[in-house]
Amino acid sequence: MHNYFSTNICFSQEIHPIAFSSYICFMSKTKVWIQAMRLRTLPLSLSGIILGSGVAHHQGYWNTSIFILALVTTVLFQVLSNFANDLGDSVKGTDNKQRVGPERAVQSGAISRKEMKRAVILTSILSFISAFFLIYLGGRGMPMNVIWVYIGLTIACVLAAITYTIGKKAYGYHGMGDLMVLIFFGGVSVLGVYSLYAKSFLWENINLAIFVGLLSTAVLNLNNMRDYYNDKRSGKNTLVVKMGPDLAKFYHMLLILVALISLVVFIKKLGEEELLIALIPSVILIWHMYKVMKTTNPKDFDPELKKVALSTFAISLFVTIGLILV
Repeated sequence: MHNYFSTNICFSQEIHPIAFSSYICFMSKTKVWIQAMRLRTLPLSLSGIILGSGVAHHQGYWNTSIFILALVTTVLFQVLSNFANDLGDSVKGTDNKQRVGPERAVQSGAISRKEMKRAVILTSILSFISAFFLIYLGGRGMPMNVIWVYIGLTIACVLAAITYTIGKKAYGYHGMGDLMVLIFFGGVSVLGVYSLYAKSFLWENINLAIFVGLLSTAVLNLNNMRDYYNDKRSGKNTLVVKMGPDLAKFYHMLLILVALISLVVFIKKLGEEELLIALIPSVILIWHMYKVMKTTNPKDFDPELKKVALSTFAISLFVTIGLILV
């Protein structure tokens, strides 16, 4: 069997050497682009959409088209942010050989800056198109001034994704990344999507927004603790660089604890105590906090990123399933 396939592959190379080489090049390039999208960041970005949609379903509001469009739009925003970060950190020299995290696409030379600029522009356009259809569908029955707010939020989301590391005043280089993650991953995500379903505002959702926003901020904080020394050398003044690695650990614990408390408060206010079972994955977060406090090697922060991101997604998914079933 092995010899048969080997012979056929070699045979195809002999007859179509250019086509075969082009195919291999295409597959290799595709793999690089997929890696540049940083798919492991997507579950975290979707957590707020899932929670906001779950509450809407629980309250008697649901629209499958809104749900799908919200997911697609959020994925595009996140991919745009990842592309822009790859480009911005490369241009500013932050992505270099001293960086602890995984090598980025532009940094490695696998994707040129020109190619990444085109990808940022294309993804921005796709984000606007997807958001337009989402607002058009979800905005039915809403006052025009509210629709304009959503249009403004769309523009803000695209600008925030791009200017995190791109531009002379990139806010990620001035310690504003944490606040922006809290606002967009928490507030805009949870509160924004719920109102598209319900055409109204639910105050209890603020607790959910805090939950998702703070845990998303914790992921960014981990990333910044991992890159502390290189960021400091490169002039990227993240909040971790400003407060120092030791204080950043206590800040990290505060983010997680307040996030979990906010979720408990939401469940209590909702009067659905059985949803507390959804907090089971938080055991991983408790153990994670212990490991963070004991960590001295920046490289050891990297595997912890996945734990927080996936735990956040798991809790969000369990809460949503519970909201649908109760």
